[in-house]
Amino acid sequence: MGACLSSQAADDLSLLNDSTGDGASLGPGDPPPPPLPAPPPPYQDHTPIPVYHPTPSQARLATQLTEEEQIRIAQRIGLIQHLPKGIFDPGSEPSEKKIKECVICMLDFVYGDPIRFLPCLHIYHVNCIDDWLMRSFTCPSCMEPVDAALLSSYETN
Repeated sequence: MGACLSSQAADDLSLLNDSTGDGASLGPGDPPPPPLPAPPPPYQDHTPIPVYHPTPSQARLATQLTEEEQIRIAQRIGLIQHLPKGIFDPGSEPSEKKIKECVICMLDFVYGDPIRFLPCLHIYHVNCIDDWLMRSFTCPSCMEPVDAALLSSYETN
C-alpha cells in the first residue's frame, strides 16, 4: 500500500517537472504514464411522463388521471388523428400565398412543413394544433368547435 502512494507522488512530481507537456522529459527508465480513466457511463435518459389537460385550465400527469379522464383523452386523441394532414406547399397562385403563418406559434410556414387541416379549412403546424386540440377542441382562428364537425362527418359516412 505504501508503494502505491509513493509511485503516485513520483508521477505527480514528474508531471510538475515536465513543462513542455509532450512527455519529452521522460527518461528511458521512467515508467509510461498511467492510462486515462474510462469516461463515466452515459446517463440514462428518463422519458418524461406526459402531461394532459383534462380541462383547459388543468394540467396533470398521465399517472394522476382518473379512468374517466383517460377515456376522454383517448377519444380526443382518436378524433385528432382523424383530422387530415398534409405537407405545406405555397403554390404558385397569389391567392394561395395568403396563408403564410401558423397563428399558434406565429412562425411562417415553410415548404415541406407537416400541416393539419381543420374542418373549417384553417391550417396549422401538426404539433401546434395537436397540442392546442388536447386543451380545447375549437379552432384557434374562428372558434368553430372541431368535434361537432368531426362527429357530423362520421354520421354522413
